[in-house]
Amino acid sequence: MQFYTIGQAARLLGVSPDTARRWADAGRVATHRDEGGRRLIDGKDLAAFSVEIAGNGGEPDVSYTSVRNAFPGIVTAVKLGDVAAQVEIQAGPHRLVSLLTREAVEELGLEVGMEATARVKSTSVHIDRP
Repeated sequence: MQFYTIGQAARLLGVSPDTARRWADAGRVATHRDEGGRRLIDGKDLAAFSVEIAGNGGEPDVSYTSVRNAFPGIVTAVKLGDVAAQVEIQAGPHRLVSLLTREAVEELGLEVGMEATARVKSTSVHIDRP
């Protein structure tokens, strides 16, 4: 299971760590503490929350930018076929969909709730993991 710190979640959601902390304090996204006392968010919960806030038009007064066409985000859906696959990433308010081989998805170990970066060049979307 993939877990994210408040800072990691903030980066994936395209907001400041303070905003992510306020959302957690308000109960908008569930957290739990690890042995070291850090608050962690389950990857699947973060994926669902990222889709929720994107569906609401994002949060007010938050600017989103694309640096060199890289969209760090969280995997929100993986659909596997016999040969091909479809992967959806929510990067702040941006939903990106990539069609790739099933083999590539399996090699990257992509699953809902994990961090990934969609890289866009012309009409192609490439996905890599940290």
